Amino acid sequence: MRVLSCFAVAAAIVTAAPAVSAKVIESADNGFTVAHTARVAASPDDVWKMLRTPDKWWSKAHSWSGNAANFWMDTQAGGCFCEKLPRDDGTFGSVQHARIVYADAGKMLRLSGALGPLQAEALTGTLTIVIQPNEKGSTILFEYVVGGYARFPLKSVSPAVDGVIGEQLAGLAKALGGALPVADGADKGGSAATPTKPPVAAAKPVEPIKAAPTPARANPATQSPASATVPAPKTAPSPAVAKPLVTSTTTAPKPATTPATTTASKPTDTVKPKP
Repeated sequence: MRVLSCFAVAAAIVTAAPAVSAKVIESADNGFTVAHTARVAASPDDVWKMLRTPDKWWSKAHSWSGNAANFWMDTQAGGCFCEKLPRDDGTFGSVQHARIVYADAGKMLRLSGALGPLQAEALTGTLTIVIQPNEKGSTILFEYVVGGYARFPLKSVSPAVDGVIGEQLAGLAKALGGALPVADGADKGGSAATPTKPPVAAAKPVEPIKAAPTPARANPATQSPASATVPAPKTAPSPAVAKPLVTSTTTAPKPATTPATTTASKPTDTVKPKP
């Protein structure tokens, strides 16, 4: 593919188209972001119609077949920005440049794909095209975000890729009658080159979560046993009390009664009167 050599001269091509503002927003070894803006004297609907026919504005120098007529684009979610690869035997091969992931006619188109030689690396590229009406026609923004793993520092190729993206926007503007002068300061990396975020639908207010009603407690004084709905708490059974072991008592035998011994009393001496 001719993209490899074109990367080296893409920056010079964009320099020759001063009506398109360009800026490398961020750049690092693992990714970068570039943005380009152009103003055209065409309505957003006309811009969208031209956008759907890349064979009229995407550069053939950045094709695999060398012929822009082989480009086509299906502008719906899941659609393909693809290219036919004619063979000498009359058959065709094909290549996918990017896949459409967001399509809002006349407003925004987003494609996911690593373009050109970036396709051979483990990279993700997201090209967002935003169309906004202005007092003279439309403002078109191309924003390309690349990130992932590559076998070279991505920071080193960001200026060249920036040039390639700018070249495609310049081609689109030319197909629409030519780019108008950019707003003051935009060619110096002003607000016109700043990525525009797509409108976000207003979120619906979140209703407060209502607490579940607490069931009324029954009044035991007024509730009859038949209408009671809350069963009385069960009382855990008392553990059985172990009965003490009955110990047989042995009565000690009474000692044998020894017959009392009677001591014979001595006769009392008679008191004799004195003479």
